[in-house]
Amino acid sequence: MVERYAREIMKSKWTIQAKYDAWLKVEKAAVKAWNRLGLIPKEDMDKILKNASFNIDRIDEIERETKHDVIAFLTSVSESLGEESRWVHYGMTSSDCIDTAVALQMKESLELVIEGVEKLLLALKKRANEHKMTLMVGRSHGIHGEPITFGLVLAIWYDEIKRSLENLKNSLKVISVGKISGAMGNFAHAPLELEEMVCEELGLTPAPASNQVVQRDRYAHLMNALALLASSCEKIAVAVRHYQRTEVYEAEEFFSKGQKGSSAMPHKRNPVLTENITGLCRVIRSYANPAMENVALWHERDISHSSVERFILPDGFITTDFMLHRLTGVIENLLVYPENMMKNLNLTGGLVFSQRVLLELPALNVSREDAYKIVQRNAMKVWEDLQKGKSAMNSEGESLFLQNLLKDEDLREKLSEDEIRECFEYGYYTKNVEKIFTRVFGE
Repeated sequence: MVERYAREIMKSKWTIQAKYDAWLKVEKAAVKAWNRLGLIPKEDMDKILKNASFNIDRIDEIERETKHDVIAFLTSVSESLGEESRWVHYGMTSSDCIDTAVALQMKESLELVIEGVEKLLLALKKRANEHKMTLMVGRSHGIHGEPITFGLVLAIWYDEIKRSLENLKNSLKVISVGKISGAMGNFAHAPLELEEMVCEELGLTPAPASNQVVQRDRYAHLMNALALLASSCEKIAVAVRHYQRTEVYEAEEFFSKGQKGSSAMPHKRNPVLTENITGLCRVIRSYANPAMENVALWHERDISHSSVERFILPDGFITTDFMLHRLTGVIENLLVYPENMMKNLNLTGGLVFSQRVLLELPALNVSREDAYKIVQRNAMKVWEDLQKGKSAMNSEGESLFLQNLLKDEDLREKLSEDEIRECFEYGYYTKNVEKIFTRVFGE
């Protein structure tokens, strides 16, 4: 329900009605600015501000003949006015209206995306603190490495998404730019003050210099920020999908009462939300490339960018907004299984402690090469035993790796039994978690 409501809000920013509303807002702001500059009489301005309107069906009818959307729009607006209509679009070119209006749409939409990212960060922070000391195995190349905590995994996700938040906030400044500089950007038919007044009225910044359009590196900056956010969100989704694999089963998406996973196999509980998120993120990233190709327009302007932006702007924002709400729901409702995390941590018979043992020996005048040989040969025996189906732990709860090390004569010359056993304590791996959390989340 939340996803649907959020999606409708973002969709409303990119309807045909919203587009023409933004155009009219720009035109009215220009009329007010011309009045302040002494060109348009107050009486005419008041009539325009009060009565100017448009009819979408009429715009479509006119455009079928003119083949020009802005002219069709302006004709429809003029039909709602009297002689004062002569002041609408005075000294302006089409892109003055369109690009400034699109900036309003992008600004409002990006503010919604930023709000969505902030909600995702809150969810990640809450779950990170909840699982700050929940032990699990860290993986490298998909292979068990060393003990970590699930809280650290979530903290890393938080830190990465926070960087995307900063990128998006920077993009908000970059795209919140308008222009009323005329057909070639030379201000021949309108003073710079007009542009400044219009942008101030609309909450935008005047482009320091423009030709017939606002330069499209700004749009590319935005789409790349959305693409980078999507990449980080997909990273989270892929991790959840891995955790939900039957062989792993350390965490899974919430499975509601009455939910079905398969038409053929009643037992299935599939990671459908994160799979959906993965696909959506691929789509969002696909919009970055055409946005960058839009930067290189011919001379002062062509319209090769226009058809691209009719797709990538509304679709990019709507898809990103929906994806964020869906991912936030996944994190908020994620089912976490600490017992299975511990079970998997012990799956390799204590091999996760190999570096801890390795680092003890150089301090006792053993070369790193010799120390590595001692630890590795005992580790390889564990792999061989596991391949044969041998249990990773004995009846006393001792791991295969610990058993091997306690029997190694070369190692026992350097380390006592107590010193070897001490290398298998989990507290060694969690001792700096609090400090890391302080770095990430603050005090």
